[in-house]
Amino acid sequence: MQIATVLGLGAAALMGLTAEVHAQAAYPNDSVKIIVPFGAGSVTDSLARVLSEKLGSMWKQNVIVENRPGLPGTTSVAKAQADGYTLMVTSNGHVIAKTINKNVQFDPVADFAGITRLVEVPFVMIVPPTLPAKTFQEFIALAKKEPGKHNFSSAGVASTTFLAAETLRQAAGLELVHVPFKGVPEAVTAVLRGDVSFYFSPIPDATSQAEGGKVRMLAITTPTRSKDVPDVPTIAEAGVPSFKYSSWFGLMAPKGTPKEVIDKINADVREVLKMPDVIERLATLGSLPSPNSPAEFNALIKSDEQAYAALLAKAGVQAK
Repeated sequence: MQIATVLGLGAAALMGLTAEVHAQAAYPNDSVKIIVPFGAGSVTDSLARVLSEKLGSMWKQNVIVENRPGLPGTTSVAKAQADGYTLMVTSNGHVIAKTINKNVQFDPVADFAGITRLVEVPFVMIVPPTLPAKTFQEFIALAKKEPGKHNFSSAGVASTTFLAAETLRQAAGLELVHVPFKGVPEAVTAVLRGDVSFYFSPIPDATSQAEGGKVRMLAITTPTRSKDVPDVPTIAEAGVPSFKYSSWFGLMAPKGTPKEVIDKINADVREVLKMPDVIERLATLGSLPSPNSPAEFNALIKSDEQAYAALLAKAGVQAK
């Protein structure tokens, strides 16, 4: 009786393990959700929808994008079952969630498994045409001559636009005032009206505004010049050699998601990011495909959390 029970339990355990292995090998065999902790129409949302369309066709399963703006969306992913059927597309602003929020219910590093960085987004520093500074060097000189007089807009403290501007402020040793807005449109409008001195914008939006004479482009955040705006110098070459900033968007899953599943998603996403129509679509968003391995992405998430925590501490930003 006891032997039979033990054998029965052993067989059940073996069957369960076999089923789990089979499920992983057959992934995905059900609908997959991609949570976007931002509103519809954002770069993050657009990236998720590109993945949804292509992965859905590749996997022959429904890949559904759900917009759950703010911490509730990210929290839902952290607490989701770690089986690969709940994923998240987010920005590098994700890594500072715990740094700026006292009551956050997740750890941006420990509670997530990085799958891959999807894209990097170069930013162009745009200024109102009424600003006396015509070049980046002239802006730096002006800001140092008039400490505390100049300001910059962003889409909020957790945004990539703020992190880029704060990185510049500290690297150049400037006294600048941060003016946060609830979103990108409002932050851009502040520049157009001349209410702020500058804003960091993706290339397509920056060039569109510049061609209309509504803004001037002074410098770009990338290590080398962009072929899309070859006349715009990098911040490093234009006078702040210590400036280094990369804005990225990536794909994550809950901690504990099986390695086999993570690796499959990584491989399939890499294929998607090679597709000519996807590359063209990403270009309209000002995004450059830049996938990496899960190990590399997890290392990036961890290093960025540490770097930005130090950046925010120096900026005097405290958790609320």
